This record gives sequence, structure tokens and C-alpha cells, in this order.
Amino acid sequence: MAAAAAGLSWRRVSSFTGPVPRSRHGHRAVAIRELVIIFGGGNEGIADELHVYNTATNQWFLPAVRGDIPPGCAAHGFVCDGTRILVFGGMVEYGRYSNDLYELQASRWLWKKVKPQAPSTGCPPCPRLGHSFSLYGNKCYLFGGLANESEDSNNNVPRYLNDFYELELQHGSGVVGWSIPVTKGILPSPRESHTAIVYCRKDLGVPKMYIFGGMCGCRLNDLWELDIETMTWSRPETKGTVPLPRSLHTANVIGNKMYIFGGWVPQSAGGEISTHDGEWKCTGSFAYLNLDTTEWIGLISDCHEDKSNLLPGPRAGHCAVAVGTRLYIWSGRDGYRKAWNNQVCCKDLWYLDTEKPPAPSQVQLIRATTNSFQVKWDEVPTVEGYLLQLHADSPVPSAAGTPGTGVPETSVLSSQGGSSLHQSPQSLPSVPCPEMKVDHPSQANNVIPNNVQLCLSSNSLLKIEGKEKVAAPENKITQETMKNRADAAAFKESNAPSLLPVCTSSPQTSANVGELHDLDKRTVIPDASVSSTVSSTQTMRTPQRQMAPVKSRERQWYDVGIFKNSSAVVSQFYLLPEETLNASNKKEDADVPDYRLLKKQDLFPGTVYRFRVAAINGCGVGPFSKVSEFKTCIPGFPGAPSTVKITKSVDCIHLSWEPPASPSGNILEYSAYLAIRSTQLQENPNQLVFMRIYCGLKTSCVVTAAQLSNAHVDYTSRPAIVFRISAKNERGYGPATQVRWLQDMKTSSSK
Repeated sequence: MAAAAAGLSWRRVSSFTGPVPRSRHGHRAVAIRELVIIFGGGNEGIADELHVYNTATNQWFLPAVRGDIPPGCAAHGFVCDGTRILVFGGMVEYGRYSNDLYELQASRWLWKKVKPQAPSTGCPPCPRLGHSFSLYGNKCYLFGGLANESEDSNNNVPRYLNDFYELELQHGSGVVGWSIPVTKGILPSPRESHTAIVYCRKDLGVPKMYIFGGMCGCRLNDLWELDIETMTWSRPETKGTVPLPRSLHTANVIGNKMYIFGGWVPQSAGGEISTHDGEWKCTGSFAYLNLDTTEWIGLISDCHEDKSNLLPGPRAGHCAVAVGTRLYIWSGRDGYRKAWNNQVCCKDLWYLDTEKPPAPSQVQLIRATTNSFQVKWDEVPTVEGYLLQLHADSPVPSAAGTPGTGVPETSVLSSQGGSSLHQSPQSLPSVPCPEMKVDHPSQANNVIPNNVQLCLSSNSLLKIEGKEKVAAPENKITQETMKNRADAAAFKESNAPSLLPVCTSSPQTSANVGELHDLDKRTVIPDASVSSTVSSTQTMRTPQRQMAPVKSRERQWYDVGIFKNSSAVVSQFYLLPEETLNASNKKEDADVPDYRLLKKQDLFPGTVYRFRVAAINGCGVGPFSKVSEFKTCIPGFPGAPSTVKITKSVDCIHLSWEPPASPSGNILEYSAYLAIRSTQLQENPNQLVFMRIYCGLKTSCVVTAAQLSNAHVDYTSRPAIVFRISAKNERGYGPATQVRWLQDMKTSSSK
């Protein structure tokens, strides 16, 4: 178990902003996407405010709630259904418990007190605390808790409960009512301060509720299972070492594991645990139950000593919540004895990544120049950084090698009739490698996150074998619309077209791509790119490019760097010494190099580079994304038009744009294209076919209803009609700006 504890990589959040809630115990937490929402609890009085922690920005805030705001409560039921939260019961003051039900619409921070119908047989749930309240589908399941038999709140007569209720919810908002299900098997014994989770195995699809531990005069560590479909209770047989009896612990499901942390456990005397455990202590033990095999795995034992303060300290009555595959733990009381008059609460926030992060989306191009790329990718929740890598079509010298040459490739996009769409630029002469210098990273984003320990060599994160095939690029556009005005303004100020990722066709140029909602007017700040070149003929298509096989040594992936954010400006990449390159191909667990000591290689003009990115969390580096392909610009050609706008009229739409930021000469004409339906798309959905709808000097055009009726609706991400706009100078057409005009389902189906 010591080895298991050493393998865990807990992180204590030490840097955050906003009003931090006062420490407490008996509170509850749920997650809505990246937000952790905390309510209730007590410490020198019961808390009634709602606190929110943004795990992406490390910011606490107090939302401005309104409506039927509930009184503060502790040891209550707290579940999340989409963006609504339900609160049931709890202690509202010492000796006085509640059976009220409140609903919070978190999208509006609106509270509402709801009154469910009473069950057709029996009474509704009595006031209680320490119960479990679990959600599955459109129903909540209430089990057990502690009631006060005395009508006098100052004269507490505890009664442990094992009643079982079902609460049916209405879709979106509101509830139907309580019911008392008829169950089979033996009901779990009465208890409070236990945990209950619902798990549905993927292959079997049978939802089951698991109840563990709790308090009924003494601590419990029994496990109960309820088959929700048949309403049958049972005691599953388990393997491994069962955690000590406990109450006020937490249980969270991530994947197929139920993680148990902390709680009150009996204070052993001479290795013996008292049956009535008159003394108990807080624990920092940590274990999980594999819900597929019902095997217990201990990770941190009850007697584990953490002298280096690398683990969350012992606590009970804390809250724990899963955000993706990351487990967060906050506050709780850390008293070691039954000292009710002197309770001390923790103030710390911890998280644990339970598995490596998933692969990010493909790298998307925002802007390309002759010797740099501005790229982005979709954010992966709860990660600490991203490892960006590239490799070039041209051989790259090692740090100790002789500078080579980069010969840009040229290619021609053919029309449907098979003739050339444009005149390909002449091949440029060989471009010598620039002098390689040892320098430090200059980008603020290009830093290794604090406390990120990578166990794999950055150049051996993916094993490269001689027979490995490079993934063929796809004509897949994956991007986001403008998330907020600040992001939009930032792109505007760059005065450069946002490009969209390649992943298709010819490596000749990069295309700018943006996304527009189906609104009356919207400025496009494109987000990614598709590699293709447009021309003066009527139609064009984006053929798949077959990559020639290359040797393993030529396909070596090189680190661009580790980035905290999901964007980067790439003008160089790191070179490893020859011996390190050879070692990294053979050894999977080599150390990550110190980037500050490595030489950098500049990007070449007119050269194709392939990119991939992997996310990093406390468990290490996750799998890499699909490969994207971009080409640096060839000097002399115009850049892509920018700031595209679509204005919708009754029977047409108006397209307008701004000239390229880098025209490289006089602009002779612009061409606008529309992706249209064709039989080729049915045979190969990745091969878009474009029809030219405008050619002229003006920076605007009209798209008629007749033209739109022939438009292809692209479903590679959100449904959209695709336009491309490019500029031509004396040397020819430059890269196109691609715009995805988002359609709602009704609009899409009518197109």
C-alpha cells in the first residue's frame, strides 16, 4: 500500500482568486462541467451561501442567487441533473431537521421551493439529516438518515432510519412526487452518514446503487447493492481488503471505480477495534472498489504517515466531487478525538487525477506565415498542460548534424473535368537551414507547468517503428465559435486572418476557416484551416493527398514545447542530440529533456509540417491527437482575406470581407466559393466540392437563394454551409479563408 500511495500524485491548490468560503464540515458539492458548486455545512453556525469554484480558472465566486433561497443546512441531500440542482433535508439548526425540497436552476441561479406529491401509500419522508440522495435517470433515490424523535429540538432523541423512497422528476424543472418502491431481498440496516452511488456497467446496462458504511451506534463497513430495474437488495461478495468501518466519508464514481476517502473510523486500542467504538479518529485513508469485479484496492492506509504533506490530511464531513476524471476534495473537520466543543476544520483544496487525459482534438491553424504557424486545439478539461510536437516532410538534422535543405513541394488541385485549376508556383530553390542557436523559449505560454512530472521521454512518447503508417489527413473541421467578446477582440487586434486547420488535400497553402452562427449579422474570426487553393475556374474539389512512405528516422517527432494553454505560436522546434534521438526510439521511460539546454530549428518557407498534441495531467502524458498537416506560406503570394461577415436578407445573404493583411503586391481579384452537393460527396464525404459564386475586385458579394438551395450542409462538426474566399495577386491565388455558416437543425434539413 505504501507503493500505491507513492504512485498517487495529489495536488494541493495553492493559487486561486475570489472570495474563498470559510472552512466547514457537513457541506455538499456537485459539478456542472468545470464548475464545482458547494452549498451548506457548518462551523460555528450553519452556512447558507452558495459558493462556486471554477476549476479551469482557479477562481472562487459567489453567484447572485434569487428566488426561494433556502435556509442554510448541513448533512443534506444534494444532486445535480444537467444544470439544475436539488437539495433535500438536512439540519437547519441544532436538533431541528428538514424535509423540504428545493431546486436551483444554475443557468440562472434561480432557487425554487418545490412540493412533491405524497406517496400513494405511506407517508412522505420525515425530516432527517445524514441520508443519501442519489440520481439516476429522472428519479432520485432517498435512503436512511437520522431523525429526531423529540418534538423539542433541544431534547434530541435520535432514530436511525432505513426507509427507501423514490422521487420522480419532471423534465427540465419541477418534480412529480414521492413513491415507496416495493423491494425484494433484505433491506440494509438503519444508518446515517453513509454513502450511496449509482453505477451502470457499460456492457450489461443494468443500473445498480451501492451503499457503503455509515453510523448506527457504531461505524459500519458493509456494502449493499440495489438492482434498480428489479428493485432487489443484496450483499455482493467482495475481494481484497475492505476499508475500516467509517462514517462521514465520501464516495465518488469515476469510470468503473468507487473511490472512498476519509471519514471517522474507530480508534483502535492495541490493534483491536471496539465494537461500540467510544473513541474514533479522522482518517486520510483512500481506497476504491472496482465495480465490475467488486474488488477492493487500498491506496492509502489508515496508519499511513505523510511527513512531507504530499497527501490530503485526515478529515471527515468533507466534500468530494468528480470533474471529468479528476477528484476534488475540500475542507471537512480534522479533529482526532470526539471533541464536539472544539472542532477544527481544514481549509485546503486538493485534487487527484485518476487516469491520463484523453487525446485532444486535432491541431487547428489560426494563421500561417512563411516561417511560423499560430495554432490552437480544443481544451481538455482538468489538465495541467499540453505537449505539442511536429515533424516535417523534409529531413531534419539532429543537433550535432549538418544543416540540410528544405525543398518545398508543389501540387495542383484538379477540377471535376480533370484540368488544372491554377498554375502551380515554380519550385523554389533549396532553402538552407538557418544557423541553429542555443536559446531559451521566448513564449510565455511555452513553459512546463509546476509540479508536472513526465515519466516518458518527450521524443519517445509514441513508439516509432519502421512499419508505422502516418495517419492520412482528413477533411474534418473541428473548431469553436467565439466564446466571448474578449477572445474576438484579441483576434481582431492581431489584424490577421484566423486560419483553419488543414487536414485535407494539397499541401500547397493553408486556408483560413471561421464559423458563423445563423444570425442576422456576425463578424467571423476564423479558428482553424483547411489546406487548399482556389482558382478562377467554376468548380473545385479538395482531393485526399496520398503520403509517400518515409523512413522511421525521417518521421522523428520533435517537441515544440509544453504549453499551459490550448494555443501556440510555432516558429521553431527543439533538436535532440543524435545519441538522445537513438535512445528515445528504444527507451520508453527516458527523462524529459531540459528544453533550456537544447538547440532550436527554425521553420522553413513552403514546407509541410505535421502536428500532434497530447494533454498532460498528474498521471502523465495522454494519447496524442490525430495528425494535422499545415504548410508554411510561399513568399510572394497574397495572404487570406479576413474579418468575414454574413448579413442575412429575406431571399439572399451578403458576404463581405477585408483585404489580406499581407497582400504581397496588388490584389487583382477575389473569388468566393460555395460547397455544393455532388455525387462525389456521397462516395467520399471528406472531399468537398466547391462552386465559384463570385469573381471580382469588390470585397463583397451576394449569394442568391438559388445558389444556397444547392449548398452542401457539412456535418463534420456542427451543421454548417461552407464558403471559401481567396485573393489573387500577380503571382496567383493565395490561401483561402473558409467560413462555416452554422445552421440549426430546421435550417439544415431544409437545405
